[in-house]
Parts: sequence; structure tokens; C-alpha cells
Amino acid sequence: MLKFNIVAPDRAIVPALREKIDNLTKPKGSLGRLESLALQAGLIQQSLTPCLYNPVNILFAADHGIIEEGVSLSPKEVTRQQVENFLRGHGGVNFLCRQHGFSLKVVDVGVDWDFRRGLSAPEPGVVFYDRKVRKDTSNFLHGAAMSGTELKKCLLVGMEMAEMSRRAGSNVVSFGELGMGNTSASSVWMHLFTGIPLVECVGAGSGFNSEQIRHKYEVLDAAVRNFKVKSPSAGDTEEIIRWFGGFEMVAAIGGMLKAAELKMIILVDGFIMTACALAAARLCPAVKEYMVFGHCGDESGHRKMLEAIGAEPLLNLGLRLGEGSGAICAYPILDSAVRMINEMETFRGASVTKYF
Repeated sequence: MLKFNIVAPDRAIVPALREKIDNLTKPKGSLGRLESLALQAGLIQQSLTPCLYNPVNILFAADHGIIEEGVSLSPKEVTRQQVENFLRGHGGVNFLCRQHGFSLKVVDVGVDWDFRRGLSAPEPGVVFYDRKVRKDTSNFLHGAAMSGTELKKCLLVGMEMAEMSRRAGSNVVSFGELGMGNTSASSVWMHLFTGIPLVECVGAGSGFNSEQIRHKYEVLDAAVRNFKVKSPSAGDTEEIIRWFGGFEMVAAIGGMLKAAELKMIILVDGFIMTACALAAARLCPAVKEYMVFGHCGDESGHRKMLEAIGAEPLLNLGLRLGEGSGAICAYPILDSAVRMINEMETFRGASVTKYF
């Protein structure tokens, strides 16, 4: 496993941040989560005047071999079609990026398609990167989804994208994903990392009914049992990631870890990206200090996974699109928190008598 130098922010600045926030022209605590978010941003940036620059959404795309078992309502070709849709600017994540001023990186880590056949010219603000490791993972019902070498390659792709974004001036990043079958991988990670019964981790994905959910559970249960028999290190975090992960999910882990190392604010999206955040925190616990959890999605088990990681999401809008959509929707709240600490005056500065 690659090594990351993630240091928890120095908490020596916390009293000064609290004093500033508590002396803004408002009753103490009256702006609720905005106050705790402002403190977190100031803590991450080690500044009494935190700022947000050039937000970016990095969307990793890949296909999953487990889809062969009928665990996804959407066929594999949707991954390729949606990549092209994003480049044309017509996806769900696109309008949100435009609305909130995010640039969008779309990264092919393992889509079962050769994009060299021709791609639409990306719309302004969207960039495509070909970093294909392989055309989809292996079917984890029968063996590991990827090799150790492929795992490392995916982590390096994520690291590269985070580093590239930081060099371009971004200090806040969200991660998104696209890959038919990735709710299956996320459900297994959730189960193995938290101990929550697998049946409580398996949901509808892109729209399954109860009969289809039962089939999905049976496939994943068989895969977990097979893993525990075949793998000599079934309790190891890296082995769990390698055996069940998607290329896009492992790239997101690499991106999160590198972003934390670079002291960027990380906006975490829905069920799949929360599973990646959980995996990242298993590898480097300090990464969680840099994370803001955008929302609680409509995917079964997401709230339980958030509780397991000790996260308090900002929004609950019934979203389950992925792509980074919920994280981007939450960005204006983070922006409000930063504006609060920078633009509100203190009682002394405004010559206002404290009224609480």
C-alpha cells in the first residue's frame, strides 16, 4: 500500500476560532452548523479567515465484473453513454457544477469501452482524462476484483487528480463516481468494515424491486462467504478493498487521501463515496478531519454507514444519483459558513452591545 503523510490539523488555533465566531454580531451558537463548519474550515486551513478557491468535482468512471450476476438494473453500456453525456454537459452533475462554479474532471479508470474511437468535444469547464487500468474489474463472486498492482495504479490515478487540482489553485474538492454495479461493492465494504449485517447494507441501487434486491443480497452473501474461504487475509483493509472494490472507487480513495495530505477540504457525496471515505479512514484515520459530508442519500444503509463513521451530513434531499451531486448541492452551505466568519463583524468592531 502507498504511504500518505496525513497529519491531523493543529488544534491550537481552535480557541481563537471559537472566540472569533462567538463574538460575531449574533447570539452565540445561533447560526448552528454554519458555525461548526466555519471552525472546521479554519482548522483545516489554520486560518481565522478561511477561504474557498476553485471548487472541483472529480468524477471517476469504471465498470464492474459483478454486473454479470444481475445485481444492477442498468446495463454496462450506460457507463460509456453517461461519460459522453457528461462531456456534452447534459448530465445531472453538469448543471450543478455550472450552478455552483465547479470545474469537472471526468476520469476513465476502467470503462469497458475504447474512447479513442471518438469523443464529443467537452463543454467549457469539463475535462476528460484517459487513465484506464483495465476494461472493468473481475467478477468478485469468484475471486478478487483486481490485483495488487491494479489497486496501486488506481490509487495513483486518484492522487494525480487531487494533486493536479491543487496545483491549479483548488482548495476544496468533491468526488463522484460512475459505474454500474458499484452499489454492490459499496454494500460489501460497508458490511465488512462496520460489522453491520449484510442484509441491512444492500439496497435498490438504480431502482430494484424487492425480488431483485433479494437476488442481489444472495449474490453478495455468496461472494463474502467465498472471500472468507479463499483469502488468507480476509480481515485486512487493503485486501477487502482489492477484492471487492471498483477501479473508480479505489481511485476516489487515492484522491481523498492525497487531498487530505494537501490540506484540501473534501466534500463527500452519497452512499458509494461514503463507502470510499470509510475505506480511506480505515487506511489513514486522520483523513476524516478534512471531510465534510454533504448529504444523507436515499440508498438503503447510507444513514447507518454515516453513523458508523461518526458523520453528520448537511442535507437530506432523498438523492441517490451519485456523480458528486449531493456534495455539490451542499457546497453553498460551506460557502455560507466561510462568508459568515469573514464578512460578519464582531460586536466590538460594529459597536453593537452584546445582547445575549
